[in-house]
This record gives sequence, structure tokens and C-alpha cells, in this order.
Amino acid sequence: MFDLRGYRHLLAVLAIGMILPAHAALIIVDTGHTSAHPGATAASGRVEYRYNLDMTDALAADLTRANERVVRISADGKEIELPDRATHNPDADVFVSIHHDSIPQAWMDAGRVREFSGYSIFVSTKNPKYAESVRCAKEIGQQMLKSGQKPSLYHATSIAGENRPFIDRRLGVHRYDDLIVLKTAPMPAVLVEIGVIANPDDEIRVSQPETIKRVAHAISTGIQACVANEQSY
Repeated sequence: MFDLRGYRHLLAVLAIGMILPAHAALIIVDTGHTSAHPGATAASGRVEYRYNLDMTDALAADLTRANERVVRISADGKEIELPDRATHNPDADVFVSIHHDSIPQAWMDAGRVREFSGYSIFVSTKNPKYAESVRCAKEIGQQMLKSGQKPSLYHATSIAGENRPFIDRRLGVHRYDDLIVLKTAPMPAVLVEIGVIANPDDEIRVSQPETIKRVAHAISTGIQACVANEQSY
């Protein structure tokens, strides 16, 4: 007797096999900071780590839906040394660290909290895969623009601790050579600041579920394009 149910199951398995990539990439998704050291404080008082976690949850889910392999760093909130974040899986294809921005306290005191909004992307020339890191950063930047985001340009300002040179101003890609997670990563590595949460308007924007979903998909799509480009060489 012909087993229709078994036949349909076989077709489903074959279909899945046909759409799976020949080599699923291994992506390290790093949630910036930890519960004990949560980073910046948003205009509302909510800490940066919670925003980073919301975004990395969405990013990891988007990459997984695209059949990529994902390793989460600091998603459990436990303490981890900065050099250990990027070296946890040395054979990974890409390392991406997610953060949210603030501004100097002096600017807040001067009422400049709404002066900057938007994202920033960083790479380090000290990363052994610098050229590949730049390609990944630009792919992410392209997708961020397509999704309606805009670069903040804050980190290019000529103040102490900033003045980070542009690699691509339009895409919001900067060089930041001594960021530990970028320079210690043995694979292509990027750090993305999603928004300026010291700005109450930008905090509201990056808190919205639709924004989180859209930005996560943009970063995921950029990473996948970068990996596909590297695998084609």
C-alpha cells in the first residue's frame, strides 16, 4: 500500500536539504556588557545591557532562521573578560558585538541630549582579518540604510575619547583600533552601536519591537552577505 504520509515527509526532507546552504556559517553574537557591569544608562534609567540583550535575542533568532549557526556570548549575564568574548570560538566566520550609545555627561548637562541619534559601526586595523572586517561592516551599513536607519556621526566629533576616523561616512563605518573585542578577534569582527539611548527620542525608537526586528534583520542580512562573499573567494 502506498504510504502518502511517508512520501510527503520524504519530499519535505528533500526540500529542506535543497535550501540549506552548503556550509552554514558560524556567527558569534556578543551581547555587550553584563548584568553586573551594564554599560550606559538610557534617558529613562534603563541600562544598556538590557537593550543589547533585546537586540541580540532578535539577531540570533534571525540568523538561526537563515540556517546559520549562532554562538551567544554574555546572553546569560555572567561576567566574562573582554579578550575572552572574541576568542571563545576561534574558528567562527564572523564576530559581531552589539551595543547602544551614550554621550558625554557634560553634553547632557548642557542640554545636548537630542543632538545625536542613530547607529555607528566599528572595525579595528589590529584585527588579523581587517579587510574582511571592513567588508562586513560595509555590508551591515548598507542594510542599515536600506532599513531606514541613519548613522549618528557622533564618534567622529573632535572631543577627548572620540574623533574616530571614518572608513565610510555614508555607511557610518569608523576605525577604532584599540577596541579589545575587535583587535583580539581571530576572525572578521565588527561592533555595532544601535542607537544613542541617552537621547530620549532615540531610546524610544530603539525600544520599539518593530525597530528591533528591522535592525536585527538588517544586521543579519549584512552578515550573511559578508560570509557569502568570503566563501566565494
